[in-house]
Amino acid sequence: MPDVSKARIAPMLWLGLALLVLGLAGAPAQAQVTAFKQAVAEAASRDADIAAYYRESGYEPLWTGEGEVYLARRIALIEALSEARLHGLPEGRYRPEALIAQMGAVRSARDLGMVEVALSEAFLRYARDIQTGILVPARVDGGIVREVPYRPRGSYLSGLADSPPHAYFRALPPATGEYRALMKHKFRLERLVASGGWGPQVPSGSFKPGQGGAGVVALRNRLIAMGYLEPTAAPGYDAGLQQAVQAFQAAHGLTPDGIAGEGTLAEINVPAEQRLQSVIVAMERERWLNRERGTRHVLVNQTDFSARIIDHGKVTFETRAVIGKNTGDRRSPEFSDEMEFMVVNPSWYVPRSIVTKEYLPKLRANPNAVGHIEITDSRGRRVNRANANFAQYSARSFPYAMRQPPSKSNALGLVKFMFPNKYNIYLHDTPQKDLFDREVRAFSHGCIRLADPFGFAYALLAPQTDDPEGTFKRVLNTGNETRLTLDQPIPIHIIYRTAFTDPKGRLEFRRDVYGRDARIWEALSEAGVALGDVRS
Repeated sequence: MPDVSKARIAPMLWLGLALLVLGLAGAPAQAQVTAFKQAVAEAASRDADIAAYYRESGYEPLWTGEGEVYLARRIALIEALSEARLHGLPEGRYRPEALIAQMGAVRSARDLGMVEVALSEAFLRYARDIQTGILVPARVDGGIVREVPYRPRGSYLSGLADSPPHAYFRALPPATGEYRALMKHKFRLERLVASGGWGPQVPSGSFKPGQGGAGVVALRNRLIAMGYLEPTAAPGYDAGLQQAVQAFQAAHGLTPDGIAGEGTLAEINVPAEQRLQSVIVAMERERWLNRERGTRHVLVNQTDFSARIIDHGKVTFETRAVIGKNTGDRRSPEFSDEMEFMVVNPSWYVPRSIVTKEYLPKLRANPNAVGHIEITDSRGRRVNRANANFAQYSARSFPYAMRQPPSKSNALGLVKFMFPNKYNIYLHDTPQKDLFDREVRAFSHGCIRLADPFGFAYALLAPQTDDPEGTFKRVLNTGNETRLTLDQPIPIHIIYRTAFTDPKGRLEFRRDVYGRDARIWEALSEAGVALGDVRS
């Protein structure tokens, strides 16, 4: 932990001394009060929210008044700013030492007013950062379209004024178990990095049970250092080492076959510094999602290629998922919404981008191409391909829509799950079941495909019917396109986490399939976040 003893003492001594010098510890002279308020108004004019707060309070002090409550606020603020790095925030962004020096240099009522506003400015910057993140997601990556739950900035000032200071500061970071667990693992990884990491990397190759040699010894030692294997001097690839490889693979989203091939070794050789970066990025992402998730909600983690239903903090249903292909505009976006209904036996209304980019070129060459798709005019009438001249149309002028009717071979399968949004993203079934056997499952046009969509539907319907499977199948067996409305809309959060914890609090990692976390770390670094030293 940072040494904050100076931060605790300095504001008490220096600002207390300044108050005595000014004669403000007792009944202040009216001229001094006026000078203080004028200075506050002048300094606060740089920030509309701060200015509004002080106007409403009559320019009364929040930090620099006389008494225990003001002293407690100053102490709580300096402590929090000095410990910002514990949360993966850039301590230099808040300059606690400069604030302490400014407090110590107070020699007039005007100086005191300037300090008052400087403390409020630092407080607002810190409060917003630690509660909802220091980055604006969409500025880092266009696929992160999440709406961050920003609070009105002025509410932080009024909230502090009405609350015990230390309790208020403790309540600012995300209160989720995931955030606390990530913070714990951050400390552990910092200590590990400071002590040299996990030791030598494993040489390239492929290692399997029954083998021996220097490569196997290096693999064994690396897994021991990582905590996947108890210390042993066994030189060969025995059952214990195989189990350790499988445990590592499971914790990193790899096929747990117990063979340390190229993909597994690439993950094993990721340095501890890079894993620490992933945890710090995950903490920033947790701040972006610092909102009520819903007692029951759907959680899709793109890097894990999974979709889960969470009830009261526990996973009650889970299935594998396919996400958007890592190219062009196919990458699945990140956002939160509410799932409202499902469509059983859906038609696939082909998105305009797919119509013009993929299907129109085929139709120009052959009017009977993609024959499983209906072509309709603006009035919904089916177009006779024999009478159409598709070659005359460009992507902009093509006047038709395209639709695939309900069927088992429909691109959406037999059910889709809707949370209407401007990105035209939803969850759905697929006839391409073989894709779920892949380790990396990024193949779609952006929507999320589910390996077990029927089970997902049953789980969603369970709260509103005693026979969710029967209810679903009765509609399915009609073959008709039918909407099933959820009695209670369910929040859905599409996230992207390369570092997260399992239900037992153990840290897991996934590949950065879209490179988004690398861009976030770069932006955090530019903002002043550093792995830094480990302080005791």
